[in-house]
Amino acid sequence: MDFFSTQNILVHIPIGAGGYDLSWIEAIGTLAGLLCIWLASKEKIINYLFGLINVSLFAVIFFQIQLYASLLLQLFFFAANIYGWYAWSRQTADNQAELKIRWLSLPKAIGWGVASVLAIALMTRFIDPVFAFLTRIAVGIMQALGFSVAMPELQPDAFPFWDSCMMVLSIVAMILMTRKYVENWLLWVIINVISVSIFARQGVYAMALEYVLLTLIALNGCWLWMRSAREHGSRALS
Repeated sequence: MDFFSTQNILVHIPIGAGGYDLSWIEAIGTLAGLLCIWLASKEKIINYLFGLINVSLFAVIFFQIQLYASLLLQLFFFAANIYGWYAWSRQTADNQAELKIRWLSLPKAIGWGVASVLAIALMTRFIDPVFAFLTRIAVGIMQALGFSVAMPELQPDAFPFWDSCMMVLSIVAMILMTRKYVENWLLWVIINVISVSIFARQGVYAMALEYVLLTLIALNGCWLWMRSAREHGSRALS
């Protein structure tokens, strides 16, 4: 079977009602995501290579299961990984990394906090039409590229507030990571804890276990980056 097919099953995991069929593409994509987060916690630029693999494979998965709005969001994360790779690679005249791990300044932290709260509130109120709009854009783009796709039948979001939190905070966390701000790890911890709760509630225990691992990695990243920020001189001015 085609490696990129979600029907190409690697292993059946006997967890939850009926178990969980883990495909090759999901397994490789998930492993790439874990490596990306782990290497980022170690401040290794190569993390962005695995990030690109992760979002690319997950975009293929979302295409197959007709989650076109989520597919479109992977384009943002793809671009963010490209930018992060560039930003982390920049060096000073003495061959030192130009970006240093640091905290957001207080005004910036307040600004990001207020923007996140407002965005979450708006997304919670309008998440269904927003995802329908993104889906229509994605379908239109794919049809223009010659793909034979139709507008899927969309269902109301089961967890509008929590899904809005994960979407908004993931975007903010990714941006902050590309600029080496410690706060990105605090957001990833929150995102992963929410994910564990939702997947466990839905009975998708294999996914819940994956996000438990991501939470532990994020906590480790938070500790490592906080220590590095202290070494670099506390709070950033830019």
